[in-house]
Parts: sequence; structure tokens; C-alpha cells
Amino acid sequence: MSRPSTRDLPSAARARRRLSSEARRGELLDAALREFGSRGYYLTQMEHVAATAGVSKALVYQHFPSKEELFAAVTVQVVEGFMSRLPEVLGNAGDALGAWRGAVRLLCDLVTERPEAWALVARHLDNPELGASLRGLRDQVTEVFAAVLAGYYAPEQGSAVPAEEVLEQARLTVPLVVGALQGLMSWWLDHPEVPRAKVEARAVDFGWLGLDRIRRGEWLPLAGD
Repeated sequence: MSRPSTRDLPSAARARRRLSSEARRGELLDAALREFGSRGYYLTQMEHVAATAGVSKALVYQHFPSKEELFAAVTVQVVEGFMSRLPEVLGNAGDALGAWRGAVRLLCDLVTERPEAWALVARHLDNPELGASLRGLRDQVTEVFAAVLAGYYAPEQGSAVPAEEVLEQARLTVPLVVGALQGLMSWWLDHPEVPRAKVEARAVDFGWLGLDRIRRGEWLPLAGD
């Protein structure tokens, strides 16, 4: 019996055959992101990814020899996708408040455009075995905002607060702000009925008004002082 030619195959099958290795890899990464985001790492199997992508499990293994490597590739894609947009946001900000608004807007974009990507971040960020790339994202974001806040926190002329202390407080504040945003975005993902405009406004108000009071030296004394 002769082997059917490409023309005899259904159009969907012909399209799959025409995909380049790079395009196929991208298709598998998208499918894996949906699965890891919804099921989590431990409950996701390679056959789930294959079914979502509409290919065989063997084909998935051709591109990614293990689930660990597939998950690592997905997290790198998420990190690079976010970080590639951050410089433009900060570059067009104009001032520190504009940078803060832009960062909040970018996080909201991620939640609305790629909810599965945010779900993956929220599920695995603090997992010591799986979250290395995602923690790298958090560290990069922290470094960027530390630089922004370092200038914003610079003591005003005549301030009695030493510049070194202000800058130290700025660096310590960044993880608190990033953590608060992470919690808010995860909550919003579970409550999509809340309008985006309200979420953005609350995040900007919380972060900015709080930061502004700290900048002005309104810090509570340490316990025992």
C-alpha cells in the first residue's frame, strides 16, 4: 500500500507538518504554559501538554526531554516576556510616579493578557525546587525599582534624615511593595468582576501614598526605641 502524499492529508495535519522547529517549540511552550498555569507543575503531565497542543507525547519529548526542562523553558519565556516590556514603560514614565503607574499597568496587562502566565508565577514563585527563574524575575524587578526609588527617596533639602538611611529604607521597601502587588494581582485573578480601573487605582494609591509618607520621614519608631 502506498504512503499517502501530503496533499492527501487533512489541512490541519498539513499545517502541522509545515511548522518549523522553532514554531513547533513555541506552540508547545504556549500549551505547556496553559497546563502549568492551570494544573500546577506536579499535576501536569507531558500527555496533558501534548493533548493541548494537538500533537503526540513523543513529539513533545523530541523538543523537551523532560518535564523539568519544559517547565524551565516556560518560566524563562515568562520572565523574558515581562522584562522585555519593562524598559519601555520606565523610559516613557517621565518621573517616579509615572514609573509606578506604568509598572502597575504592566502587571495588569500580564494578568489580563496572559492569566495563565500570572497563575504560573503565583503558584511557583516561592517553590524552592521550581521557582529559580521566577525568583530571578522578582530580583530583576526589585533591582529596577530600587534604582527608581533611590532617586525618589533622596532627602529633600534641609531634611534631617541622613541620605544613607533614606536609601537603605528605599531598598528595604521595594520587596514589600512588590509582594503587595503580587498579592493584589492574584486576588484580582480570582475576582475578575472587579473593574481593572479600580484595581490599578488602588494599587497606585496604596504604593504611592505610602511611599510618599515614608519619603517625608514618617516612619514609625522601631519597637523598644
